[in-house]
Amino acid sequence: MRNHPNRAAQAWLALGVAGLLLLPWFAAPDVAWAQLLQRLLADTVAGNALFQAFAGGKPWLLAAPLGLAIAGAGLSRPPGRAQTRLLLAGGGVAVAGLALAGFAFHGQPGMGAGAALTLVAGLMLLAIGLARNGAFRGDLFVAGSVVGCGTLLLLFIAWPMSRAMWSAFTGEDGGVSLPALWQRIGNERIWGIDCLAGGAHCGAAWNTLVLALLTAAGTTVLGTMLALLSERDHPRLRRPLRVLALLPIITPPFVVGLGLILLFGRAGVANQLLAGVFGVEPTRWFYGMFGVLIAQLFAFTPIAFMIMRGVVQGVAPSLEEASQMLRADRTRTFWWVTLPLLKPGLANAFLVGFIESIADFGNPIVVGGQFSVLSTEIFFAIVGAQFDQGRAAALAWVLLFFALSVFALQRGVLGKRSYTTVSGKGDAGIPMSLPPLISRGVRWVALPWVGFTLVVYLFAFAGGFVQLWGRDYTPTFKHFHTAFALEWGQFGLVWAGTAWTSLFTTVKLAGIAAPITAVTGLLIAWLLARTKFRGQGAFEFVALLAFAIPGTVLGVSYVLAFNVPPLELTGTAYVIVLCFVFRNLPVGVRAGTAAFKQLDPSLDEASLMLRASTARTLRHVVLPLLKPAFVAALVYSFVRAMTTVSGVIFLVTAENELATTYIIGRVGQGDYGVALAYCTALMALMSAATALIQWLVGERRLGRRKAQPHPLPIAAPQGAT
Repeated sequence: MRNHPNRAAQAWLALGVAGLLLLPWFAAPDVAWAQLLQRLLADTVAGNALFQAFAGGKPWLLAAPLGLAIAGAGLSRPPGRAQTRLLLAGGGVAVAGLALAGFAFHGQPGMGAGAALTLVAGLMLLAIGLARNGAFRGDLFVAGSVVGCGTLLLLFIAWPMSRAMWSAFTGEDGGVSLPALWQRIGNERIWGIDCLAGGAHCGAAWNTLVLALLTAAGTTVLGTMLALLSERDHPRLRRPLRVLALLPIITPPFVVGLGLILLFGRAGVANQLLAGVFGVEPTRWFYGMFGVLIAQLFAFTPIAFMIMRGVVQGVAPSLEEASQMLRADRTRTFWWVTLPLLKPGLANAFLVGFIESIADFGNPIVVGGQFSVLSTEIFFAIVGAQFDQGRAAALAWVLLFFALSVFALQRGVLGKRSYTTVSGKGDAGIPMSLPPLISRGVRWVALPWVGFTLVVYLFAFAGGFVQLWGRDYTPTFKHFHTAFALEWGQFGLVWAGTAWTSLFTTVKLAGIAAPITAVTGLLIAWLLARTKFRGQGAFEFVALLAFAIPGTVLGVSYVLAFNVPPLELTGTAYVIVLCFVFRNLPVGVRAGTAAFKQLDPSLDEASLMLRASTARTLRHVVLPLLKPAFVAALVYSFVRAMTTVSGVIFLVTAENELATTYIIGRVGQGDYGVALAYCTALMALMSAATALIQWLVGERRLGRRKAQPHPLPIAAPQGAT
């Protein structure tokens, strides 16, 4: 029975039948689960599919049962072409029937648990039929992964984004008009070049492009230097560097801006020092492109470090030793062997930095001043009094064009070259230490940057421990007491602080989203790196699409797409979790892609030749070698879910208030002390969570030796020769 060819199909068919009979077909939020069994055959809200079809007057719902019946008829036959055709037909009829019932027939409630489970079963039966028909080399796991991940990308990225961005082509009369796109973006505010002719400002599009290129280059260089310093130059700094380099990524975005303003703003410490010592009049010199660039370098360098750290670890010492045995010194070996092997990581870090920069609007709003970028233009188009959704969508098309251009450039640079450094062969070589000149350069740049990080955070968090920043610097803990007070009541411990509810909600939703994001991202990266299938380019494009769009636009698209059936999720915690997952998914995909570039495919092939299944190979062979990428995706997705603002600002409700929306509310009321105190508590919590994740996942072990300290020379005894 263990190797029965129909076992997987039978299991999915059983789940589909359970969805039809044992679960409510439509969403029933007000019905308790304990009452569902009594109401499956007696309620038009909580009834199952058959009750809704016959007693509820919705005969179109019979398409899903018909599809499962066709698949069941196929499983009653022996494996062969007839069974394959019936599985394909049954899965296709079930999925098509569900899609048609959801989108074509209006006036019915949204999809419930029964419809969702039946849809998944229909998709998996369709995937099994495709594999039996020869697609995906007959591998059921690959077929199910491609169909499942592809459906998720279509439902939660392509569909909502297409709904939102289609409005860029909608004219004032509601009809489709291609010139409407250019009318919204073809103006001096977007494409002006007055700054090149002595004017004050350039267009937002050129500002965005130049800023993104500078940010991507700077974060890639800084992240690589931090990774080299951590892994190749000073092992004792490895642990402190991991903590310090990750500080910006576990901080709400407005804390970084506030810290920089306290340092370099008009009333900042730096300006006050210049005024007191040199008599320089304080100005707003920091506000503008320079300030935004510094803030983005500060915020996005940790992402590049997390990507590059795993890539630096994966460089095979045997290749460096071979170069040195051929009489190349360490400097030449670094430039001609080590650095070229880092190309996949460098290209992916550059791409992620570029897309993060063009999608960021928090830093430009805080320190941008009159410097406009596309993300802020989109934000004001959406939240302004006019609510011009068409203009926001048109500007998002420009961002998408920039992101796709850099993505194509990255693909062209890497090409089809091989960067494999981790193979099945033993490699117990000692990683080469950095050449002296490069080591000094790395230290002179990376260590001051880490020191700068500490200074900014010290100033930012000082506001949570004083009475009123700028007026009364008396130390106090009253802000923490307001947010996180604990009291004993009649029935025990009472969470009396005003921030507890939002904190518990945020931790719960981020904890649910993080593992889903990491696993899905690495699975998609594996599909892109190790399999070939039709539509792979479109598959990869949709997987990266969410990163090329500002979070505000993604949040609005979710409101538009999921405010009505068939997926009526707006106002629930589910839509926030989905936004977390698919907003942060590209980081897991890019980190996994960079790691897979270094893994020799022969490792997978050897496991498969020993008759291990694809799923078993992934679990026991591939995943242990992807621990740095998995940690990067898991940590990043968790902390970004804890600190995100733009993506969920339109999705939160009073029942699902998040930490960042609570902080924004306090800032809006002028209560900066409580806001900064909450940020301090969030950082402590996320630092502990990051350490816990790294401890649970562990480190990748590549079986390599570590350099031993050279023994001190022993003086020869007198008279010895």
